[in-house]
Formats: sequence, C-alpha cells, structure tokens
Amino acid sequence: MANIVLALYLGTLVLLSQQAHAYLDPGNGSMLLQVLLGGVAGLGVLFKYYWRQIASFFTVKKSAPGKDNQ
Repeated sequence: MANIVLALYLGTLVLLSQQAHAYLDPGNGSMLLQVLLGGVAGLGVLFKYYWRQIASFFTVKKSAPGKDNQ
C-alpha cells in the first residue's frame, strides 16, 4: 500500500512540475571532461597493474630444458 501511495505522489510531482529555467554553464562541461579522462586514466593504470596476469593467461608455458615431456 505504501508503495502505491509513493508512486502516486511521485507521479503527481512529475506531471505537475513547471519549467526550471535552468542552464548549464561552461564549468559543467570541463568537469564532465575531467571525470571521463580520469576514468580512462584509472582504467589504464588498472590494466597496467594486471598486465602480467592477463598476458600469462594467453601465453603458452614452455617446459624447462632437460625435463622429459612425457
């Protein structure tokens, strides 16, 4: 019952809302760019950190010389 009342209340707020007359200033664009570049840099560092594990998964391990391969 509480979920229905909450949904009706939120629906009424959305339907009866007025225009906000808001704007996005240029600082918002640079902040978004910084967040995206920071995420890319973080993924690069994470990839570099785990590179050996990723590379060892895809490489074929050679047996030590002098050991029998049977």
